[in-house]
Amino acid sequence: MRDELKLKLSLLPEEPGVYRYFDKNGVIIYVGKAKNLKRRVSSYFNRTHTVTRTNALVRRIWDLQYTVVNSEEEALDLENSLIKEFQPHYNVLLKDDKSYPWICVTKELYPRVFLTRDEHKRGAKYYGPYPKTEVAKALVDTLRKIFPLRTCAHNVSRETIEAQKHRLCLQYHIHNCEGCCRGLVSPEDYAQHIAQVQQILKGDTKQVEDYLYAQMQKKAAELKFEEADALKRKYLLIQKYRARSVVVNPSIHNIDAFYLLRDDDAAYVNFMHMRHGAVVQSLTLEYKLQRDDDVTDAAIMSLAINEVRARFAENYSNERVPEVLVNVMPDVEFSGFTCFVPQRGDKRKLLLMSEKNARQSQTDRLKRMEKLNPEQRTMRTLTTLMKDFHLAVLPRHIECFDNSHTMGANAVASCVVFRDAKPSKKDYRHFNLKDAAPGDDYAGMREVLTRRYTRLVAEGEPLPQLVVVDGGKGQLTAAIEALEEVGLHGKIALIGIAKQFNEIYFPGDSLPYYIDKNSESLRVIQRLRDEAHRFAITHHRKQRTHAQTHSRLDDIKGIGPKTKTLLLKHFKSVKRISEADIGQLQEVIGASKAQVVFNEFHPDKPL
Repeated sequence: MRDELKLKLSLLPEEPGVYRYFDKNGVIIYVGKAKNLKRRVSSYFNRTHTVTRTNALVRRIWDLQYTVVNSEEEALDLENSLIKEFQPHYNVLLKDDKSYPWICVTKELYPRVFLTRDEHKRGAKYYGPYPKTEVAKALVDTLRKIFPLRTCAHNVSRETIEAQKHRLCLQYHIHNCEGCCRGLVSPEDYAQHIAQVQQILKGDTKQVEDYLYAQMQKKAAELKFEEADALKRKYLLIQKYRARSVVVNPSIHNIDAFYLLRDDDAAYVNFMHMRHGAVVQSLTLEYKLQRDDDVTDAAIMSLAINEVRARFAENYSNERVPEVLVNVMPDVEFSGFTCFVPQRGDKRKLLLMSEKNARQSQTDRLKRMEKLNPEQRTMRTLTTLMKDFHLAVLPRHIECFDNSHTMGANAVASCVVFRDAKPSKKDYRHFNLKDAAPGDDYAGMREVLTRRYTRLVAEGEPLPQLVVVDGGKGQLTAAIEALEEVGLHGKIALIGIAKQFNEIYFPGDSLPYYIDKNSESLRVIQRLRDEAHRFAITHHRKQRTHAQTHSRLDDIKGIGPKTKTLLLKHFKSVKRISEADIGQLQEVIGASKAQVVFNEFHPDKPL
């Protein structure tokens, strides 16, 4: 496997999407979908497969590309579209004309609603596709139960109605149809039913769900449990899927989407081309930038559109693409198509999908750089911490403190140490609190910091650049008092983090400071706090367990765990041991140890 391909595999996201394998000639040889791209794609390369065809495929893979989508259902549809577009050699399924089903609403005097896999016909509206056929069938069946829709395939027009060409069928007599073929319902009234059906097919399934739920309750009340169970299955299917178009509306045809994203040293422009509601081409362009570059977003967008049009010139010679969706308007007015920024609807949905892939490319680049230069990520994290917390130096050494007790009993504290933003577990310390009053968290925080830094100063050990205390203003004030007592106040940066809203407190500032929840700095501080809490809780549980199992036998010098076990096994309790005479003790543990135990419980009768 090429090093470049290995690197791509290591950077794959754990997101749903579609992957494409290419051979040496740049030809797509396989298209697949995945609920988790990293796990699925990696599975091809980490073992020998039992299927010969799969092993042959893996040997021919030279490169891979992927497109991130929002759900596994969207991945199904995109996979289906790409397989039909490129006909990859190793894709056995979906290369024929079979496709996922759509729900069709015809354009007639009395429109019909039915399931189909056929090509889209002019005038009709199609909703879907539906990766799970049973969901589509359940939806159509339920719509027909709610609305009196005609199911016949007759050509019903005003002329055939006047000529009474068609006879009323069984569906009319059992009240499933209002007699469209004879004009017993007006086209206007019937159109109202169709409008409601289309609203449901666009995603508003509440009306269907309410109907099914009411019918289910009714059947259950009538003790018709089999019918109620059938309705329940339909209800759960529709509730799960909600009948939304899983990629975008199939009426969106021949549209390009460009999304621009930039950071300090690079710009990323994702390109997607839509055909019949599915993404058939996707590419992310990367442009390196200098920090002092004055190039505008509009100029970068113009450059990207021009480059894509040149790269895929064959596409644009075969079919006209009149619309281009962008998040930034280009500074060049192109001929032959118009650019605009969609604000809502299916086109906005497509642009957001393009944004997701642009952000994924940005993430991949950062991960790639970190693999090639691990120190770079550390420096970026430390620099961000220094900036966010207004520090004078890089916080290469950070310490965090937390207390733990049970209603004041078995009070302990923990100190965890991070070096270069990573845990240094060999430097972790725990403390049994001695001077603080039971339940006094502030006094406990004051005691542990005083003990910790008095010792570091006495031993000449290096001090941290940042100290974090788990708590709000009270714990922070106690920490300040401790550092003042040791003579380090002002020499070590100090902050407190409250649990409830991740509020950051600085000395001398009564109001909390809030950091963006996606900030790398906040993630480091949260990890510090969680690690300190975990370490404190672990030590506290050990102390509590020890206290619960501790007995007077543990305090007798010269009596170890084995002797203690022998005594308890024989006498069953410490009380019986204390009441035993010297002879009984000698039978269990011998003369010398028996004398020690007897003297402990009978100091007034030493032997």
